[in-house]
Order: sequence, then structure tokens, then C-alpha cells
Amino acid sequence: MKLLLDKAHIEGIRYYDTWIRNGGYQSVEKALKMTPDEIVEEVKKSGLRGRGGAGFPTGMKWSFLAKPEGVPRHLVCNADESEPGTFKDRYLMEFLPHLFIEGMIISSYALGSNLSYIYIRGEYAWIPDILEQAIAEAKANGWLGKNIKGTGYDLEIYVQRGGGAYICGEETALIESLEGKRGNPRIKPPFPAIQGLWMRPTVVNNVETIATVSPIIMMGGEAYGQMGVGRSTGTKLISACGNINKPGVYEIGFDLSVEEFIYSDEYCGGIPNGKRLKACIPGGSSVPIVPASLLLKTAKGETRLMNYESLADGGFETGTMLGSGGFIVLDEDQCVVRHTMSLARFYNHESCGQCSPCREGTGWMYKILKRIEYGQGEMKDIDLLWDIQRRIEGNTICPLGDAAAWPVAAAIRHFRDEFEWHITHPEEAQTRNYGLAHYADPVHVPTV
Repeated sequence: MKLLLDKAHIEGIRYYDTWIRNGGYQSVEKALKMTPDEIVEEVKKSGLRGRGGAGFPTGMKWSFLAKPEGVPRHLVCNADESEPGTFKDRYLMEFLPHLFIEGMIISSYALGSNLSYIYIRGEYAWIPDILEQAIAEAKANGWLGKNIKGTGYDLEIYVQRGGGAYICGEETALIESLEGKRGNPRIKPPFPAIQGLWMRPTVVNNVETIATVSPIIMMGGEAYGQMGVGRSTGTKLISACGNINKPGVYEIGFDLSVEEFIYSDEYCGGIPNGKRLKACIPGGSSVPIVPASLLLKTAKGETRLMNYESLADGGFETGTMLGSGGFIVLDEDQCVVRHTMSLARFYNHESCGQCSPCREGTGWMYKILKRIEYGQGEMKDIDLLWDIQRRIEGNTICPLGDAAAWPVAAAIRHFRDEFEWHITHPEEAQTRNYGLAHYADPVHVPTV
């Protein structure tokens, strides 16, 4: 059952007139007849978990919002979708903007926010125009502005373009950037729910989370909560890419198996040229890579499902995370060392530099991986990599350090033999990579 993409096929659905003819803004109309507390309670009943990566219960997060008298509160939407392999929020904003705006209105009303913001990734250069058009259409028809539909509730929504920094996907760095400062994460506590935007109580949710509030209000929290498996309720958008026949955005139920998602014609359509599955990164670049042997079944021999609990089964030894839903498939010809090096380069480039373990450690990991990838590594480099990632994880202000460490740890844990092959076959490693027969010596890597 599709809750978010059920109208995506309708021609012109991104425009207000088409949207309203197909049942648009009914959820807002219903929500405005409820009290803010009743809406929060419905979201709690739904079991909706944040769709940005962490999977924290949304209703619980909303209930943490401080409500001091006379102090403005804010809703900030994190549309800074910078996680490699993730593009589902882009799809929602580009093709179903009014669904997203509905969610913004309902969520803002529930939280008592009269001024809400959408902080969008700088590289999504064309999407702010789409969102601003949808906001203008909603305002022209009385869904935004002063005294919305005679309820006495006022709301303005503004779109803020980011500068293209991955670190601004972290909620406090996003808030800093929104305030016009360098996007460095804040030390917590205080949490944004107490002191967020301009030191006022603030809730930060991502696009998919906010868009999901609209169908929850329409069908009711209990009905939504009955969909799915266990604490993985409702549906989830997945950005599928890599070595598959049908890359794209899919809305899935949490009872779907990983194997069916990859191989069925309804979803990814299998792997091109009859290649075998080697591994998968199921939740965006920051989550642990998992080999096919553990991905299609759990450590207990059970079928692994596309939900939070099943993918995490076994912890980081055999499991991973659903994360942001960026599903990256690797076939048997892919080089794990090369992919890990590419990710390490990304995280090194995107580190804000505030914490020395991340600032220095991500650079060291990239240099060592580059050395191994191009046939210039030594066996001791593998253990050195392991030691560096271990010293980064859990020792930084924000989770970017963890996001940089986990892919390296999982790659070594599951594919150590591939790292060793690069070291024991240096000439083959040099010639097979990008067709280069030689690569300049990497910069010296300090001993950790």
C-alpha cells in the first residue's frame, strides 16, 4: 500500500489545482479542527520513526519541545539530503511538493510554530523554485499566512538554501547555518528542543518524516501503526541505486524481504548481466556494508527484512542499519577497497574540522586506503586503519565521525581478504584500478 507516492503518477500533480482535485489539503482541514496535543498524540500512536537516519520516534521527539509562555517555537525541516546514495527527499520535493507542504502546516500547527523553515541542500538548485511556487499557491488559497481558514492560526514557511555542506545535515550544524554562521555542530545539551534556532525551542525533522504526517492524520495514528512489522510501522521510501536494473525511489512495506526488493520486477529488477550480489549498503553511505551471505539472511538463518530491527539484527558484527534508506547494491565485480576509499575521501572532505579525531582521522584513513588501493600498502596498514576508526567512533561532537568510521570498520570486518589481496598483489592492484599503471606516492601517514 502506498501512502506517500500513491498520487505520483498523476500528470501535473505538483501544481495546486491538480493536487486539490485529487483530495489535497483534506488532511490539513482535518488537523485544524483538532488540538495541537491531539495531533501529537496521533503521531505517537502511529509509531512513526524519523526517516532521516536515526529512526528516533517522532511523536516522542515532538513531546520534548519546551513550551515556555511567550517564547516563539520553530519547526525546521532538514532537506539537506547530502548522504551519498540517498535521493528520496528530492523526489518528494520535486514531484509532490504539496504533500510536503501539507505536512509542514500540520506539524507546525501541532508544535505551535508560526515561523517554520525548510533548509535545503545547496546542490538542489532547481527545487527551491518548486517549493516556493507550492508555498505561494498554498498561501494564495488560504492555507498559509494570517488566520488560516479562520482558525486564528498564523504560519509562514520560508525556504533557505544551504551552501552544499554535508555537515549541515546534522541538526545543530543546520541551525547554526540557518542563523548565518559557519555550519559547525553544537555541543549538546542543551538540545534543540530546549534551545534551538535563535535559542528558541525547535524541532528538526527531515522531509519524508514531515510528509508522512499528512497520511497519518487522514487515516489515524492507530491504523498507521498497524501497518509494518513491530516498531517499524507504516511505509518507507527507499532510494535504490548501484548495480541494479531499475534504480529509483520505491515506497515499501517493512515486511518486504531484502531478496525480494533486489530481485523482483516490482522493485530493483535484479542485477544487470546476471551478475551475483556481492554486498549492499542499505541505508546510505554511513551505515556498515554487509556481504550477500549475511544480507539475504540473518545470523540466525532467518530472512532479512527491509526494516529497522531486521537489518540491525546481530549488531555491527553481522547487521547494519536502514538509516536514510539509501540502498546501494554492489555486484561481484565491484572492489570494496575502492568503494571504501571513495567514501573516506568524501567524509574527509566534509568534516568541519571542529573535532581533532574526525579532522585528522578521516584524512589518515583516506590516505591509507588510497595507498592500499593502488598497490602500495603493507599488512600493518589494515590494523592501522582499524585502530584509527576505533579512535574516531564515539569521540566527536556530532555523528559525522561515526559515519566515517563505520564503513571502514565493516569493510575490514567482512572483506579483510580483499584488503590483503591488494597488498599481496601490488602490480595487479595498480593496473586494474581505473586503467592506471602508476599512481603517485600518497602523502606520508603518521603512526597512530
